[in-house]
Amino acid sequence: MSEHRTEVDGWQALWCLDYHCIRMMLVRNLFDSEPLMSAASWATAPDLVQMRERFPELSRLWDAVRHEYWTQSLSPQEHS
Repeated sequence: MSEHRTEVDGWQALWCLDYHCIRMMLVRNLFDSEPLMSAASWATAPDLVQMRERFPELSRLWDAVRHEYWTQSLSPQEHS
């Protein structure tokens, strides 16, 4: 499971994909030492919908995560 990082307006989200579900592992303000949310494992991590409901004031961050997810999902896969 690969980890992704999205930053908007001084906020950072670390997220990963659980099949087609975006799991939020960490959300923090880049200027604070304490995270807003941190999950111990991807199995217990809230999904993007839950985070959007809990923290609607961060809608620009959630929109950016969703945009990165779709950009990555729709781009051609690289083959090694």
